[in-house]
Amino acid sequence: MDLTNASALVTGGAGGFGSATVKRLAERGAKVVIADVNDERGEALAKELGNGSVYVRTDILDEASIANAVQTAASLAPLRAAVVVHGGPPPPGATGPQRTVNKEGKRIPLANFAHTVNIYLNSAFAVTSQAAEAMAQNEPMASNQRGVIINTASIAGYEGQPGQAAYSAAKGGIIGMTLTIARDLAPLGIRAMAIAPGTFLTYAYRSRMTDEQAQAHWGPMVPNPRRMGDPDEYAILAAHIVENDFLNGTTIRLDGAQRF
Repeated sequence: MDLTNASALVTGGAGGFGSATVKRLAERGAKVVIADVNDERGEALAKELGNGSVYVRTDILDEASIANAVQTAASLAPLRAAVVVHGGPPPPGATGPQRTVNKEGKRIPLANFAHTVNIYLNSAFAVTSQAAEAMAQNEPMASNQRGVIINTASIAGYEGQPGQAAYSAAKGGIIGMTLTIARDLAPLGIRAMAIAPGTFLTYAYRSRMTDEQAQAHWGPMVPNPRRMGDPDEYAILAAHIVENDFLNGTTIRLDGAQRF
């Protein structure tokens, strides 16, 4: 997929994975819509790129907000790539891992479980379906290709840890829907892929500890290379998926052979 004279959409585009991916797609010629709620980082990144890319404040739990981001991308140039890499806030009042039944014998509220699934799975499908609808209007390129959508799963979708029931369910849902969506969209020439990252040094860790502390704690859990992942390594893979038309319908683990 050639991104020259094309647009791309990255939800969570001001975050760690997102900003690295935005830069990689912009390098390949795309005008990127940076969809996020962090106005300061998003606007600064758009200004840094200076190639016609824009920041659009986007609430991924609001379909109208998603539609605005998608429509903005399509107005810049044909939307050829969408990368869904956003996170979201924890359930209201929740702190730390949410075990199904905690040490005090209290169950996780269903509202907390549903909130996490909404953040990581339902919103991802909403972005995917709206982006695909826009891509379906594109003129086909080589091999009848109109676009590509990359969702973000997690190795927790395969091997979740205590307290991750809701997160694992959501990320397992990403893994489960990827092949089906690819088959749904195949007649339109739109590909669907997913990346399942392991432990990466993103803003989520940097908000709680220094890079050195994070690497010391989490790095030894990765067999090789013995460190946390760099968000740009996610972006490199995302950019390759966009370029390689024969990658379709699967989830790629990106984890340094890490298994929980």
